[in-house]
Amino acid sequence: MTAEPPLRAAIIPVTPFQQNCTLIWCTRTMRGAVVDAGGELPRIKAAAAQAGVAIEKLLVTHGHADHCGGVAEFAAELGVPVEGPQREDLFWIAKLHENAPRFGIDARPFEPTRWLEDGDQVTVGALVLDVYHCPGHTPGHVVFHHAPSKLALVGDVLFQGSIGRTDFPRGNHAELIAAITQKLWPLGDDTAFICGHGPMSRFGHERANNPFVGDTVLARGGGDANRHGPG
Repeated sequence: MTAEPPLRAAIIPVTPFQQNCTLIWCTRTMRGAVVDAGGELPRIKAAAAQAGVAIEKLLVTHGHADHCGGVAEFAAELGVPVEGPQREDLFWIAKLHENAPRFGIDARPFEPTRWLEDGDQVTVGALVLDVYHCPGHTPGHVVFHHAPSKLALVGDVLFQGSIGRTDFPRGNHAELIAAITQKLWPLGDDTAFICGHGPMSRFGHERANNPFVGDTVLARGGGDANRHGPG
């Protein structure tokens, strides 16, 4: 009989951008967290109820509306804390009520219970996830990694076959490439990742095939900084 894995995850695409909101939970305690509650809160609550998970906190990778537009409402409704992103994304969160309606998202600003920094850890039930500050797409973007499960939640830093856009205010292509190669690749080729949009992948697959950050591409001097991913 196969042992129950310590962490389970369910991807719930939300908002007009089909953002991969993710419910993660500790199978020992059945307590969980919602990563990037962009909106469509009834769908997220239904997924948690179906899995039998009690949501104990909200985690946020970065301050774009499709990733955190529902956080203020959800945190107030559930009475749970919010952790992340890193403080440099405050300017994005502060303008949610101005920017979100342009994209068909109803959102309002919020103050995280805890801003996160590189090297921090967050807990979900009995699980402990490591936090990596990975700027470039936004200056305060963070990534969550559960080493025992070889799983990372990378938001809009990296995608299957692409990378995050860097043409938004305070985006930085060089910082994004550095974050991917110096912080994500060392987590291991066999580490799977859930990205902010589109299908999952593994870091090893991207190192071999990604046209922006693949090993052979970077050895030749890097991918085209003028092309952008879906996030």
